[in-house]
Amino acid sequence: MSETIDAATGPTIGVIGCGQMGAGISEVCARAGLNVVVVESTAASGVTGRRRLEASLRRAEQKGLIPSGEEILARIQIVDQLDAMADRDIVVEAIAEDEAAKVVVFQALDRIVASPKAILASNTSSIPIMKLAAATNRPSHVLGIHFFNPVPVLSLVELVPSLFTDDVVLGRAREFVQTRLGKHAIRSQDRAGFVVNALLVPYILSAIRMMESGFATAADIDEGMVRGCAHPQGPLALADLIGLDTTKAVADSLYQEFKEPLYSPPPLLARMVEAGLLGRKSGRGFYTYD
Repeated sequence: MSETIDAATGPTIGVIGCGQMGAGISEVCARAGLNVVVVESTAASGVTGRRRLEASLRRAEQKGLIPSGEEILARIQIVDQLDAMADRDIVVEAIAEDEAAKVVVFQALDRIVASPKAILASNTSSIPIMKLAAATNRPSHVLGIHFFNPVPVLSLVELVPSLFTDDVVLGRAREFVQTRLGKHAIRSQDRAGFVVNALLVPYILSAIRMMESGFATAADIDEGMVRGCAHPQGPLALADLIGLDTTKAVADSLYQEFKEPLYSPPPLLARMVEAGLLGRKSGRGFYTYD
């Protein structure tokens, strides 16, 4: 059976969370001319999310990447009630990497989102999509749509169907990502870490172990990979950008699924997360930020 969206107006978009990833997803959808409603847990966090969006759009406008940040921002509404997702065609969950919390969100969306054809997607980077799909009565319409940070800059999106996801739904998700948003989609099996993080996180963890053992400093490790391997950014600076809490969450998920030592979070990473040293988002990680 065909499932289509009005080609003139495009799908209506819902985003759960307006943190670093949620704000980025909302921005690229609004840049594409789509109507976006974002749900944050409180009015105060919604204000913070709007400021994050304003700052990002201001930078893009100053660089000449967009004509008007205000016009794009006008397409985004931020609310603190999940009921606002009732009329959405595509909802992307982008809260913290907490499986129990995500399951609760998907159970609620299953009750709230009116259209049986609506896509319920997760931006998770590590949690099995099957577990989220099983929390709903519409598992054929649940899949992973995993963006990369910073969302307005990086072109890749991972599409992650579960064993239940309908091929038509996967096709609609690909059309949304590639045609509407102008991103490049790759498909991954529903395995912890998907394609990119299953390769990237062990690399980052190896760099942390190297620093932890005193083999080399953070600056020397990063400079070695930038100058010696032509990487745009070293692994420890990248971990700070991703967020050390997110890095640890992905590592925990990978280790739980595969039980391979290379996926186990090093003690230093665990202690830094416990101390609230989360990288750029907290002002300090392997480096210190203003």
